Amino acid sequence: MARETTTSSPSDPPAAISEAFGSNPNLEADEDETISTIDDRLLNCAVSLSSSVVNYPEEYGRRYHAFRPGSYLMPNDELEMERLDMTHAMMVRALGNRLFLAPLEKHNVHEILDIGTGTGIWAVEMGDMFENAAITGVDLSAIQPSWVPSNVRFEIDDVESSWLHGRKFDYIFCRFMAASIADWPKLVKNIFEHLKPGGWVEFHDMDPEIYSEDGTYTEKHATWQWNQTFLRTMRNIGRDPCPGPQLEGWVKDGGFDNVFHQRFRAPLGPWPKDAYHKDLGMINLAQMLDGLEGFTLRVFCGVLKRTEAQVLVETAMVRKEMKENAYNGIYDLHVVYGQKPLGMSTHYGFEGF
Repeated sequence: MARETTTSSPSDPPAAISEAFGSNPNLEADEDETISTIDDRLLNCAVSLSSSVVNYPEEYGRRYHAFRPGSYLMPNDELEMERLDMTHAMMVRALGNRLFLAPLEKHNVHEILDIGTGTGIWAVEMGDMFENAAITGVDLSAIQPSWVPSNVRFEIDDVESSWLHGRKFDYIFCRFMAASIADWPKLVKNIFEHLKPGGWVEFHDMDPEIYSEDGTYTEKHATWQWNQTFLRTMRNIGRDPCPGPQLEGWVKDGGFDNVFHQRFRAPLGPWPKDAYHKDLGMINLAQMLDGLEGFTLRVFCGVLKRTEAQVLVETAMVRKEMKENAYNGIYDLHVVYGQKPLGMSTHYGFEGF
């Protein structure tokens, strides 16, 4: 289904990302993409990685985190780790091969916090880039590599619980926490309190409600039914699946200055004609296909009480549509950053990390 959206950009976007949205009002489909070419692209898009073996609970043939069970519904097994690295590649590509957009001054950045670090890939790459800064990545799962730059470390923690230490950061980064946070304004408040005056926060997140600009995607598609059911269920259990469009408001309400918001279209598949969106769409399709069952099983079986067999039939239909270019689907990625005002004191007499 087509929808009309607007992009709020309090300041001009960097030139490196201008092709992400502004040049084409609508994306044009490449009629030469077929299921066979997509299969070939998927083979070339696969990402291999090694990880240490840890003991975690298994459900529906997938492995899940053990720390604070139930607070995060996605798996943490090798397939999910591979998918997380693909989403990293997708976001970096969307930003014009950049890890962040905030106007950081390298000589002024000494402490960086990465919330929801996942495999730690962003933290490791930032450690190489900011060699004089200390980077801390926090996550519910210990799935990060052991060999990392000397200025990078990882901690197992839940950012929705008390932030126990009194450290202050120059830059706090939070990416892809959709459907994972119960109270976003509280998280923004905690981030604000733990930034140094003049420090920056940056969010990268999504609005995973799929749409099309040309009317090729409708409620008749299995993907539409699956997507809407997933989004509705996550809202019903208090985990907002679409934080992206709301981030700017939360950050402004949280007291930040110099707030910037940019929206990027993420095609679902290599159907666009232009090389930038075709490449972005291919990475997106690969991570969606890798994550399809992981997104769905715990939510549809555990919350909606459907059988595993029913869910696998449904995801098979969705997978088929995605690989066949049954529609020209898109969802949106959002980047929001803001700065803590200079001259503000930081206190820690409240419940938070």
